[in-house]
Amino acid sequence: MAVLSHPDYDDHEAVVFHRDPESGLAAIVAIHSTALGCGLGGCRVYPYATEAEAIADVLRLSRGMTYKAALAGLKQGGGKSVVLADPRRDKTPAMMRAMGRLVQSLGGRYVIAEDSGSDEADMREVARETAYVGGGAAPLNPDDPGDRDTSAATALGVFYGIQAAARHRLQRTDLQGLRVAIQGVGKVGAVLAQHLHEAGAQLFVSDVHPPLVEACVQRFDATAVDGARLFDLEVDVLSPCAMGAVLNDVTVPRLQAAIVAGAANNQLEEPRHGHMLMQRGVLYAPDYAINAGGIINLYYTGATRRWQEVDAHLHRIAETLSAIFERAAEQGEPTHLIADRMAESVFRGRTT
Repeated sequence: MAVLSHPDYDDHEAVVFHRDPESGLAAIVAIHSTALGCGLGGCRVYPYATEAEAIADVLRLSRGMTYKAALAGLKQGGGKSVVLADPRRDKTPAMMRAMGRLVQSLGGRYVIAEDSGSDEADMREVARETAYVGGGAAPLNPDDPGDRDTSAATALGVFYGIQAAARHRLQRTDLQGLRVAIQGVGKVGAVLAQHLHEAGAQLFVSDVHPPLVEACVQRFDATAVDGARLFDLEVDVLSPCAMGAVLNDVTVPRLQAAIVAGAANNQLEEPRHGHMLMQRGVLYAPDYAINAGGIINLYYTGATRRWQEVDAHLHRIAETLSAIFERAAEQGEPTHLIADRMAESVFRGRTT
């Protein structure tokens, strides 16, 4: 499949395809921009149905990392990698070591980290072959909920973002009784559910893995919902925390929520769906703005890391979103366009 003419190709600096027959690794690394620093981004291990799906995903995800870092005020570029494999069935230590050799060959232009389908153990295998690994090397600190685990910081940032969205759209100063539907209660979604439960929200949860749903029902008094019905629920907030492209021609017209604010990347199947949300009066928290907690967490990895400093930066996610919401309302434009312009003013020098 052509890359340079691909609709999701956005002047990426490099797109690398790699196979390692011995380990079975089939991977793609996309480096979108290093204008602000090396391209940092997670390694997604996923059983893509086709190579075309994998290419589209890595192109979109790497671009999103550039915008995410710029909007979060980090001296960091954007990159991403995908491994075409089932993480539960195909992934092996040898495969991840081969991934480490691929990362090493890029000479520091790309720094790998955990993502969907990869974990700390995988990054330890990668680190046997390269030093270009984000996170994972920091000492475990029981007083630091984001230490060595980007999912905790991502979830906390999304929680702060939901607070900002509720203030803007619903004039809510607290989340007591707020009805929130969470799509995907894995590593990020479950932690987000905990924060929301502790804040008094009423939760509705769905996931393709039933045990994860049951755990939320038991721990947070959540209501289990079939994923097919999620967009029909009359809730205040829909929080997509699984795969992307969930806001599309089928789901947006059905949406009953006043706010969409979640951790998933690339929630809009196409940019025009952001316009559709605005036309329906739904406040959309641009995904790369609200889910920046993970990359912020990685940015502070090291001996000088202090959780108070990380948490203060995570709170800035809410401030950034508030600015996006206010500017979108003033200019009568969708929030995703406002966020894009704000990010581009940082890494491309474009004015907003």
